[in-house]
Amino acid sequence: MASAGKFQVMTLTEAAAERVKELVENSDKNAIGLRVGIKKGGCAGMEYTMDMVEEAKPGDDVIDDKGAKLFVDPSAVLFLLGTQMDFEVTKFRSGFVFRNPNEVSACGCGESVSLQEADLSALSR
Repeated sequence: MASAGKFQVMTLTEAAAERVKELVENSDKNAIGLRVGIKKGGCAGMEYTMDMVEEAKPGDDVIDDKGAKLFVDPSAVLFLLGTQMDFEVTKFRSGFVFRNPNEVSACGCGESVSLQEADLSALSR
């Protein structure tokens, strides 16, 4: 399990781990996990990204949590540090939810967020 320093970048709830495993198992690719990252976009400035992974890329932070494998894009690590990924099903939608301590704000529809880099000095206390 790779990590930024001694910290695991992200964790998954049981529901998120089950959904990641389900997506990987049902993928029509030779998927080994799910890559999580961020990109510029949306009304709040950034959006979370997720893609199937067939092989790790150099620099990926690999997380094996509850039997699910996540690959964190190296450019996203400082924005995702401390994040918990969940999977929720409601009457109106189902999808992954990110509980990110680095989130400054989010748009009203919940599709984009404003993020700041994690304060690494706060983690070493």
